[in-house]
Amino acid sequence: MPRVVAVTSGKGGVGKSHCVGSLALALTKLGKRVVVVDADVGLANIDILFNLRPRYNIGHILSGEKKLKQVIVTTDHGVKIIPGGSGFANLTQLSDGEKLNLLSEFEALEEMADFVLVDTGAGISSNVLYFNVASDENIVIATREPTSITDAYALMKVLSRDHGIKYFKLVVNMVKSEREAKSVYASLSGAIDKFLGNVVLEYFGYIPMDENLQKAVLKRSTVVEYAPQSPSAMSIGGLAQKMAESKLRPGSDGNIKFFMGRILDLDPAR
Repeated sequence: MPRVVAVTSGKGGVGKSHCVGSLALALTKLGKRVVVVDADVGLANIDILFNLRPRYNIGHILSGEKKLKQVIVTTDHGVKIIPGGSGFANLTQLSDGEKLNLLSEFEALEEMADFVLVDTGAGISSNVLYFNVASDENIVIATREPTSITDAYALMKVLSRDHGIKYFKLVVNMVKSEREAKSVYASLSGAIDKFLGNVVLEYFGYIPMDENLQKAVLKRSTVVEYAPQSPSAMSIGGLAQKMAESKLRPGSDGNIKFFMGRILDLDPAR
């Protein structure tokens, strides 16, 4: 079964989408089949990183105009992308027929993916929470900025308190050194231990500050493609290797139908 991994953040501007795109490409280079779900409703931009201009998005599946195979786009490197856009904005308002249609369409992903990376929005909106709750794994992206740290904590607090998620992985982005990254981890881990009790935050790694990151974005590319030997690309490659080698925790379920079913069945009032 494919592993469904939500990549999320407490605030915008921390490089989350670029991390998703770069991880997807790095995993593909390791021989993994990767599908990216662009679930960032407000700032859907995974297609920009791969210099794509998709004609359709998830909204065309919901309306019945298109099938998943017509909406999904494949990059030159083999990464498959499901454009989201505003199509994900109304998941909690679908009819039963629309839900069944979406579930049946997404089942096809089981045959084409080893990893499904979900680029969620930032913050604690209902859509962000839904995709995090439905996923097998939750990777939180943060930077050293105080607002990023406090917002990442707030996101994990809501997910653990209201939705029962007790395990997170932290990737610290745009830092000068691993020492700086571990300082961010120490701040978050200390707050979690003190106030959230049985929540576990794993230090998963860091991505160093690198001028190649900005250059890659301007070139509508990921840093893994633009500068594969750069410090940031090498770090992302290491994160992808860890993801490829790690095993699902007991109780996780990689089933795509389970993933979509949880999203569509979640009560927006919770």
